[in-house]
Amino acid sequence: MLTTTVCVALSAAGLAVAILTAYRRRFLRATRIAAFALIPVGLAMAGLADLLADIGTAIGDWAAGLVFKPQVWAGFAVLALSAVLFVTVRVVGRRRKGSAEPDAVARPRSAGAVEPAPSPGSGRPAARSGGKAAPKKGEDDFADIEAILKKHGI
Repeated sequence: MLTTTVCVALSAAGLAVAILTAYRRRFLRATRIAAFALIPVGLAMAGLADLLADIGTAIGDWAAGLVFKPQVWAGFAVLALSAVLFVTVRVVGRRRKGSAEPDAVARPRSAGAVEPAPSPGSGRPAARSGGKAAPKKGEDDFADIEAILKKHGI
């Protein structure tokens, strides 16, 4: 009885944390927390929590009661739901990571943003904005910085 109460309390606290996390719009993390939170109540409903607490008891009695108790089957359904949530979070998380672009590419650029000049050994040709020629080696190295500051009125 005490084991079941503790399991239900743990699950209720975990689900409350999952709801707060979902409120903050972190749905994958909230789903993962909910999946973890369902495990204790699933174990309690399936009778596994008591079985694990009293290892010395006969497993045969539990197995015989498994067939005839709907509560045990509901416990296994809760554990299966937890496993489905874990798999779903993992699949969605991998899909997001695979399609995620680097921050520089994913961020929309403002209308007047200036791209930094590539370093000499980068292998990229210098991007020319607005038909302006890039400063020569002997000229001012801070021309692009000055252009940005002038654009912002500094």
